[in-house]
Amino acid sequence: MINNKVDFIFTIEVSGANPNGDPLTGNMPRIDNRGFGEISDVCLKRKIRNRMQDMGHDIFVKSLDRSDDGFRSLQKRFEDVFNKESDEEVEKMANEKWLDIRSFGQVFTYQKRALGIRGPVSISIAKSIEPIEITTMQITKSISGMEPAAGKTRSADTMGTKHFVDHGVYVVNGSINSYFAEKTGFDQEDVETIKECIKTLFLNDVSSARPDGSMEVKDIFWFNHSSKVGDVSSGKIKDLLEYELPNAEDLKVKYEDYNIRLDQEKLKEYEEKGLRVEHIQGI
Repeated sequence: MINNKVDFIFTIEVSGANPNGDPLTGNMPRIDNRGFGEISDVCLKRKIRNRMQDMGHDIFVKSLDRSDDGFRSLQKRFEDVFNKESDEEVEKMANEKWLDIRSFGQVFTYQKRALGIRGPVSISIAKSIEPIEITTMQITKSISGMEPAAGKTRSADTMGTKHFVDHGVYVVNGSINSYFAEKTGFDQEDVETIKECIKTLFLNDVSSARPDGSMEVKDIFWFNHSSKVGDVSSGKIKDLLEYELPNAEDLKVKYEDYNIRLDQEKLKEYEEKGLRVEHIQGI
């Protein structure tokens, strides 16, 4: 078990990629009503689950293309393990078997059950530091997708559009609740697994929307409190992050231009209360 609260902040640099498309807007990168970029918490948890799976851990919520046990639904995966066990037994066995459940929790609605498990790890929606610029590109096939009629020729088919963020830096906040960890059995080894998953978040995550190297975790600030309740609130931890906005006239903005750091004066005050911070570089 873990005996202290954990908070963490990490940054993501995006260069020429669609970090999280919105199906309601033609798969354009997600933005809020002020133009700031977003990556949903569901998307981030999906990537963490994928890293867990890559590291050899058994997880419950597997994407269809990564299903390695033959099951094409969560219901079948659940029913393969459980039959007439009590809710208490299901909760205990599910937490022991599946790392993502004892991390993030899960709601089971199978076998006429309504069982909710509350996980200790919470992750926020990622928000860009400043409004993002989205580029839209029309793409076509270099050869027709359909065979032309006899004696006719057919030009290449238009496939549609591709949207991407030229450059953006996103911030993610998260925490680990030691009280919920006690209930699910989430321990220090699992904490280290979550930390490793965040460090390697975009490894083995290449797609046409996210070319290799176009998304990268840069800085991870890992805060260990000295108690289960925490030395300061998670809100105060979020406020520790400082950065500078680059000159709008710069033609090529780099991650380093933001000078991302922690407020050292406030951090020293919190450290006197027992808080400890670890600065980790993403991979």
